[in-house]
Amino acid sequence: MAEKRAVNSIKPQQRGMAGSTKRQFAYCLMVLPGVLFLLAFCYLPMPGATLAFKFYQMTVPPEGHWLQDTFLYSVFFASEWVGLDNFTYLLNDAPMLIRNTVGYNLLFMAVGLVLQVGLAVIINEMRNRRTAKVYHTIMFMPYFVSWIVVMYALYAMISTSGFFNQIITALGGKAIKFYSKKKYWPYIFTIAQVWKYTGQGAIIYLATLTGFDEQLYEAGAIDGASKWQQFIYITLPQLMPVIVMLQILAIGRIFNGDFDMFYSLPNGSGTLRQVTQTIDVYVYETLKRGQLRNSFGYAGAAAFFQSIVGFVLILVTNAIIKKYQPDMALF
Repeated sequence: MAEKRAVNSIKPQQRGMAGSTKRQFAYCLMVLPGVLFLLAFCYLPMPGATLAFKFYQMTVPPEGHWLQDTFLYSVFFASEWVGLDNFTYLLNDAPMLIRNTVGYNLLFMAVGLVLQVGLAVIINEMRNRRTAKVYHTIMFMPYFVSWIVVMYALYAMISTSGFFNQIITALGGKAIKFYSKKKYWPYIFTIAQVWKYTGQGAIIYLATLTGFDEQLYEAGAIDGASKWQQFIYITLPQLMPVIVMLQILAIGRIFNGDFDMFYSLPNGSGTLRQVTQTIDVYVYETLKRGQLRNSFGYAGAAAFFQSIVGFVLILVTNAIIKKYQPDMALF
């Protein structure tokens, strides 16, 4: 009898679990493409991280060997271990590369955060929802424009005979050689980054804002709170968990530059190297010039360095936030 009661007590739970799985099936299907993407492009290539510690030599697998793929055989069986030697070439220009990569990312994070939150709040405050959608679509469209197209448009505007210099010379001034003046490029990169990513970055904040309780704003308006006071005391505290989460993730990518932007916009100007070269651009240009005998190993070392440092930064940042604001930590 005891065994029968035990079986009967388990069955409802099992039925509940089966029903829950069935109810969540649609959500599982929605997650499946993302999971497959992560599996194919993030987890399966992980064994290739060993390239960072090897001197890669392409070797044809011998007949009868169980692994007949030339690249994989070369990585795991034919290439000798070299320890940390592949990381040394980054040390040649490490101060400049870290300054540019980290400095630009911090600047983009600060400026982007303010503008993305501001844009989301402004669009959310629009009473005409159709107009709000039109404005947000217009702001979102630059995200789909290739950096190559932006590079040509920028060249047409700031080259020696470009649009801006034509205006300057027409007003009696002297043409500015933007592609040889380093002081202008932090501003150019920031403007380009803001133009391209502000609309896309505002989507998450806008989606969060639409879920806020309107009664809080009505109560604030009854108490005499202005729009600015409603933003400071109602909107911002509710947005803060999302802001913190996104900034923690951004910290993890702080050693990864936007390669397409930093490589394309300077248009190959060697004069601008000190202010435009990030870690990604440096690795690519070094490999392109063929200055490294172990090109695969050096590229793998750079990627491994960026990934490990980013992972450590996420752990440290999350630990700091968890200490002071446990509810806002990622884990």
